[in-house]
Amino acid sequence: MDQQQFGIRGMTCASCAARIERVLAVQAGIKQVSVNLATEIVTISWDNQLIKVGDIAKQINDLGFELIIPQNTEHLPKRGSQFSRQQQETLDKLTIMRQKLIPALICAIILLFISMGEMFGLPLPIWLDPHHSPRSFGVVQFILVLPVMIGGRSFFKNGISNFIKGSPNMDSLIAIGTGAAFVYSTWGVAEILFGNDPMTRAMDLYFESAAVIIALVSLGKYLETRSKLRTSDAIRKLMALTPEQTTIIRGDEQVEIPVEEIGVGDLILVRPGERVPVDGIVVKGSSSIDQSMLTGESLPVDKKEGDQVIGATLNKHGSLRIRAERVGEDTVLARIIKMVQDAQGSKAPIANLADRISLYFVPTVMTIALVAAFIWYFAGNSGFPFALRIFIAVMVIACPCAMGLATPTSIMVGTGRGAQLGVLFKTGAALELAQKVQVVVFDKTGTLTHGQPELTDFSIYADDWQPEKLLALVASAENVSEHSLAEAIVRAARQQNITLFAPEKFEAIPGKGIRASVEGHALLLGNRAFLTEQSVRVSGGLEIDREISNFTSTGKTPLFLAVDGRFAALLAVADQIKPEVKQAVTRLKQMGLTLFMLTGDNEATAKAIAAEAGIDQVIAQVMPDQKAEKIVELQEQGFVVAMVGDGINDAPALARADVGIAMGNGIDVAIESGDIVLMNGDLHGVLTALSLSRATMRNIKQNLFWAFAYNIVGIPVAAGLLYFFGGTTLNPMIAAAAMALSSLSVVSNALRLRFFTP
Repeated sequence: MDQQQFGIRGMTCASCAARIERVLAVQAGIKQVSVNLATEIVTISWDNQLIKVGDIAKQINDLGFELIIPQNTEHLPKRGSQFSRQQQETLDKLTIMRQKLIPALICAIILLFISMGEMFGLPLPIWLDPHHSPRSFGVVQFILVLPVMIGGRSFFKNGISNFIKGSPNMDSLIAIGTGAAFVYSTWGVAEILFGNDPMTRAMDLYFESAAVIIALVSLGKYLETRSKLRTSDAIRKLMALTPEQTTIIRGDEQVEIPVEEIGVGDLILVRPGERVPVDGIVVKGSSSIDQSMLTGESLPVDKKEGDQVIGATLNKHGSLRIRAERVGEDTVLARIIKMVQDAQGSKAPIANLADRISLYFVPTVMTIALVAAFIWYFAGNSGFPFALRIFIAVMVIACPCAMGLATPTSIMVGTGRGAQLGVLFKTGAALELAQKVQVVVFDKTGTLTHGQPELTDFSIYADDWQPEKLLALVASAENVSEHSLAEAIVRAARQQNITLFAPEKFEAIPGKGIRASVEGHALLLGNRAFLTEQSVRVSGGLEIDREISNFTSTGKTPLFLAVDGRFAALLAVADQIKPEVKQAVTRLKQMGLTLFMLTGDNEATAKAIAAEAGIDQVIAQVMPDQKAEKIVELQEQGFVVAMVGDGINDAPALARADVGIAMGNGIDVAIESGDIVLMNGDLHGVLTALSLSRATMRNIKQNLFWAFAYNIVGIPVAAGLLYFFGGTTLNPMIAAAAMALSSLSVVSNALRLRFFTP
């Protein structure tokens, strides 16, 4: 089963998207199809044995649209990528729209002045006055409306074509409404020229309605397209991070080449103030790297020989020589861009209602317009001009576009803003479901804690030993051990620049400790029972008992050290919680969320760490393969559950949770398991993800409310409901302006998410 995203040209409203989905969904071999109006992207899953891409393209082309086959370089962060070409196409489209819009607006304004100026006390010259020169009055209006009709011919070309094919869209509504006004008025001009009651016919022309409607709708589409271009600001900014040129080192020479030509293994020189062009490893030099645009980290990160660097990050100070490891579409930046584009092209379940309504919306509006016109003409005895006015108003006020744009534009901006904040939503569904989360389950190691034990305490109980000397002996012994607690002791010694020695003897006793000989001293390090077995008395009285109790209550592991058969020191090792955990946990609680900690630690240690973090609920002594079962148990209680983990041993639990949030420094961490990926290991990313989800869903609901309310209120008013109760009718030009503004308001509201701050 193949799945791919394709671009689509020619869609004008939600009815177009719904029609494409409906036609493709019934084709043999197509498993799933989803059309996104805002991004003009269709995501298709199909069986290549039953149907080919060419067949799919033909089906779409037969509907009056064009399927765009993406190039292999679609997601590469370079100027020639598919995304860049799409952006350029949109800019070119805006240029053409502006060239047509300006004369249309000028002609429409002049027409409006000629036809309605007298109503506002603006007299016309005698040669143009309908009371004195009805022929000139009609012919001049006919001449002025022609450039508008020609400039807006795409409405008629697409609208009439889709109407004939049985899939009418918004263009069909505009084309039929304005076309009816134009044809009726043109017939009126002909009668004027033939002398058939010219005075009466001159006052019954609707050229200005046709021109103003087309001009206003064109203006609305222009502003909407320009606004939609801004919904991709996040991707554009990410792509702009990659430099166009870079310096590679070949022997003794430094050569400037385009970034696209960098190969794996190339040695790259990155000077201060330059951006790293690709992912690689530092082979020479040291500096600090600003990773804020990719990970959200506010402070630069120190890099030295052997450290990994990410493409598009900014080198702040020293020069670096970097060996390229991942280039092109394999870089972190390219994969981030692909994730954001995939999310922006996907649909959230909340869009299903609007999609279903959009499929039948245009035919329903056409029916309402015809029925309303007939009722007013036959039952209301209002005459043909009045009935025509009602017909046009209903046709042009209806706006399926607003419904179709309500959800995808918010998702586009929301996911883009998330990427800027270091939070990657993989799908629109994940973005929607995150706002429903009630319970957040945190893995302990690597999520709440740093993921590596540290030596936190070192208390001397032998007066004849100095701390540095004892630490040198025990670290030397542990230097040959592979235990994580041993690594913590060795790391502490090296941080203090303590010289280590090679042990003469070393023996690890599983579950107890180690026995070693270093610099002629016999060492024992392990739990209390181990030292007792070796006939070593742990002295220290109440003081040591209190210290051990304190270690246990705070989640630290006590280690007892004996030197030459005598108790010498008490050490404590712990995996420290991250500094931001307490504040993040407090804010998550303020959001009304129930928090759990999930760990394989014993219950006493787990509760101590959870208490320090501020988490009340603890699930302890859980093996990695049992974590998913605990998630299921919470789901069976009716909770929507989010699992937060580093993905190393949490993959099943992340996949089983309603929302899997994968934490880690970089996109490689659990990218396949999580629904949401946090580029930075900071727990505030969870707060950002859930808050942004809530803000985006509020934005979508606002858009949907106004889109539906606009049509529910506007169509009856246009049909003459207020006039029936003694009120006024809706001028078709006002209806056109309202229709244009409805789509623009939806896009503008979505753009507010660009300024979201967690």
